[in-house]
Amino acid sequence: MRGEATRIDETFPGGTPSLLRAINERSVLEFVRRMGPVSRAQIARDSDLSKPTVSQALASLLEAGLVREAGRASGKRGPAAVLYELNPRAGWVVGIDVGRAWVRAAIANLSGDIVARRDERTMVKSQRALISQIGQIAHALAAEAGLRWRQVTFATVGSPGVFHPATGTVELAYALPGWGRTGLVESVQEELGTKIAFENDVNLAALGEQWHGLGKNVPNFAYVHVGTGVGAGLILNGELFRGHAGAAGEVGYLPLGSEDPRQPTSRRLGALDAAAGARGVVATARSLGMQGPLSAKRIFAAARRGDATAAEVVRLEAERIALAIAAIVPVVDPELVVLGGGIGSNGDLLLEPVERELTHISPFRPRIEVSVLGDEASLHGAVATALQSAQALLFARGNEHGARR
Repeated sequence: MRGEATRIDETFPGGTPSLLRAINERSVLEFVRRMGPVSRAQIARDSDLSKPTVSQALASLLEAGLVREAGRASGKRGPAAVLYELNPRAGWVVGIDVGRAWVRAAIANLSGDIVARRDERTMVKSQRALISQIGQIAHALAAEAGLRWRQVTFATVGSPGVFHPATGTVELAYALPGWGRTGLVESVQEELGTKIAFENDVNLAALGEQWHGLGKNVPNFAYVHVGTGVGAGLILNGELFRGHAGAAGEVGYLPLGSEDPRQPTSRRLGALDAAAGARGVVATARSLGMQGPLSAKRIFAAARRGDATAAEVVRLEAERIALAIAAIVPVVDPELVVLGGGIGSNGDLLLEPVERELTHISPFRPRIEVSVLGDEASLHGAVATALQSAQALLFARGNEHGARR
């Protein structure tokens, strides 16, 4: 079975009762998702819909299997009110985070409860091998959860790079071999055999923080990822900001850092990325005389042990991260900056010098914290976005079912 495009048609004839009914049912479904278990009276009271309208919407959603009864309210006089909640088994979603080192995947029910997950080392030898690995992991997760694959409603795939929906291509994903070739999305769709969406992995990390992390209930924040590369995910007015062509947050291409931004490598890979990403940390360490097999992880570990040279590398890295934050803040004015990624998550070593440097170079003082989700942030975001798309699909199918009645 071939996967389908991610855009969902939820249109109804303008000005018709079908349109009003669909709007009301979608409003009630969203309310139940956020607040359930909840009574009909509470939905009517807090949503400004009439009780008959709520009753009609709930009846349709119950028949479609999207909501279910969840017992009765207790502790009040009079007949106990029936409570309603999202039916978690109405659909299943898969979130996949594809990185240079790891492929992480999880399967969740419609309530967002993860029922199975796994991590595997990335097969980076070719695009075909990596796509095959993604499919094997996803189908294995469904089997582990006791599901047939056709029960999976939607999958979201996150990876480095900028995704262009119009062309179905991913650009600037140099860490993954062949990932920028034409036909990537179609190949992954065919491999998975379900509706899918592609998204930048740092954007997904920001959405993960909004769903289950430090960004919950924060309408304006930036997630700054520092690891193999440098990137940012921007949540503005409660929504992910992608920009005109999906490149919003590609701060690794800021002309900052130790390399000349006019060099061809800076234009291709990004000057700040080269300076503050993992290879920049290693290059800085070597320039200061550190020897032997080096990695960012080993350098930060040496700094914790009291190595003076490693501590200087960390100090310089903090300055570069502060530069990135100083460039972001005057443009989007976030309340919060969340640091993440394999390097950015070293809050015990980086947080204080980043904050100190920021006071020297910028008049703006956003709150800076280290992600509590760690390596799981992008995976949480992939599951969250797959849930939104799955709920929309199931809702549209429920309306189709209702229209045929």
